[in-house]
Amino acid sequence: KQTLSRLLSYMLKYRGTLIVVGLCVVFSAVAQAASSASLGTLVDDYITPMLGQTSPDFGPLFRFLTMMACIYLVGMVSSFLCNFLMVKVSQGTQKTIRDQMFTHMQTLPIRYFDTHTAGDIMSRYTSDIDTLRQMISQSIPQCASSVVTLVVVLVTMLITSPILTVLQLLTVLAIVFATKVIAGKSAKFFIGQQRSLGAVNGYVEEMINGQRVVKVFTHEDTCKKEFDQLNEKLRGDAYLAGAYSNAMGPLNNNLGYAQYAILAIVGGLLTVFSGGKLLTVGKLISFLTLSR
Repeated sequence: KQTLSRLLSYMLKYRGTLIVVGLCVVFSAVAQAASSASLGTLVDDYITPMLGQTSPDFGPLFRFLTMMACIYLVGMVSSFLCNFLMVKVSQGTQKTIRDQMFTHMQTLPIRYFDTHTAGDIMSRYTSDIDTLRQMISQSIPQCASSVVTLVVVLVTMLITSPILTVLQLLTVLAIVFATKVIAGKSAKFFIGQQRSLGAVNGYVEEMINGQRVVKVFTHEDTCKKEFDQLNEKLRGDAYLAGAYSNAMGPLNNNLGYAQYAILAIVGGLLTVFSGGKLLTVGKLISFLTLSR
């Protein structure tokens, strides 16, 4: 909480831009939910009534499709504007943090540089700050967008079919549990990866700067052995971090397919046996789109 609060304090100078980003996130989420919900109206009110007509009037259908296209356009523009503005915020915040780090480094005592390798210090300015930039420009907007989308979609689903919504929430629990387990393991190894990277960079920096000393005292074999140990530790952490991180997408997708099949079967049964009173074909299509 303290770290996140401190990070947000750097972003307060861009509060006007962040307000616009927040509005874009809301517009994008609403457009996404509205476009999915409108599929039910399209099927029930425009396509199905024309099926039994010999000379149907396509005018209302075209007008509705035009309205849907406008909704999609609003969502696309909002999403683009959100990402575009967050790049400006992330780069400005990144510059401020680097400036403060460099200024603070001038005040550190000599013993700090004796106990920390140059490569480890440099990794703070490069890989660590770059990871922070990705968090500001991508992770934070995605989290905000996901929360808003979740609320908007949940309300829309409740309006469409309360019965299927309850079933949807039950199946989501399994996906959330699986994501929590894998993400927890992935985070641990990503932290280890950053530490190992700093250790490797620091060791390489020290050995290159002290290469003459290494040659004079014939320390090459020992250096290679120590480097291999550090490099192997980095490889192991990076491998496990990537493995767990990359497994989350396919796992969630497969669980999502299973969830989609369950909802489609139950929804189809509700539509057939209720004669369209509890759920129509159009609403079922909308709900399945929202659930994905």
